[in-house]
Amino acid sequence: MEKRTGFMTLGGNPVTLLGKEIKVGDKAPSFTVLDNASKPVTLEDAKGKKLIISVVPSVDTPVCSAQTRRFNEEAAKMDGVEIYTISVDLPFALARYCAAEGIDKVKTLSDHKELSFGEAYGFVIEEARLLGRGIVIVDEEGTVRYVEYVKEVSNYPDYDKALEAVNSL
Repeated sequence: MEKRTGFMTLGGNPVTLLGKEIKVGDKAPSFTVLDNASKPVTLEDAKGKKLIISVVPSVDTPVCSAQTRRFNEEAAKMDGVEIYTISVDLPFALARYCAAEGIDKVKTLSDHKELSFGEAYGFVIEEARLLGRGIVIVDEEGTVRYVEYVKEVSNYPDYDKALEAVNSL
């Protein structure tokens, strides 16, 4: 497994990311995560749609929750766009969070079991077994069109650039 340093910090401390860095133009790697009912969801489930993958460490933290709420609001304005929020939170915790926060347009998905998404897209923080923060946009043909690995995990992603990228597809 590839290990990368110097890409991200957590609380100002450098972390090691596991997996290959994804770049614009790459074919989006396949992955399997779990929905809130512990049923498998794959990249192929979004085939033929534009896909925003919002990557967060845990929806139970303020920045992650704000990121998830922001994309839930944006989803109401978009047609033909699927939005996944992926974390290592357990499926039942994601279900509870969605019910409490009114998250109904974003699919919250758990990578806790196999880290399938995190390793395929290079977001796993080795020291914490969490995902780093970021955004990946995949077009209808399965090509990566935008990637952001947020340098400091406690910072927000660049929503404007991500939304501009998806709207240009």
